[in-house]
Amino acid sequence: MPSTFLRSLRIKLLIGVTGDTHNNLKNISKICNIFNERRPSFVIHTGDITLAKSLKAFSELKMSLIGVFGNNDELEKASLLNEAKSLNFSLNEEPHLIEIKNKKILILHHPELIDKVETNNIDFIFHGHTHMYRLENINNTIIFNPGECAGMMEGKNNIGLVDIDAMTTEIVSF
Repeated sequence: MPSTFLRSLRIKLLIGVTGDTHNNLKNISKICNIFNERRPSFVIHTGDITLAKSLKAFSELKMSLIGVFGNNDELEKASLLNEAKSLNFSLNEEPHLIEIKNKKILILHHPELIDKVETNNIDFIFHGHTHMYRLENINNTIIFNPGECAGMMEGKNNIGLVDIDAMTTEIVSF
């Protein structure tokens, strides 16, 4: 009987998505506060953190961070890797594939790489770079970019929350 009970429980897996934070420490603090309130299992950063001090600001998170390098991270890659290691975060080259709860998630910075990827067996692709919201379904793959996070477009800052089981996305504006 306990196994039936355990199977009937559905633990919701929520993932936070952000990117293109570009050293905006004020916004990073807001992002961390929102994620800490909404409590995703972990946060994905789609690149362009830019400096180690900005990655350190993500230490306010009460959950892990997994990310990829963006084009503006190239010059500071060594310091970003050192900071990530000290925070127990994971920064990777793009494309970076993770699998969780039998769902395949591809993390990119550059959306043009999507054309080079076979999407048929990938459930989610998260990307950054454009600073523009995107939600698209191609070959049953959800492609998602929550949009602006760097404060470059006043009043248009967004982060995303993704429910892996329901295959849904949500935008939180700040």
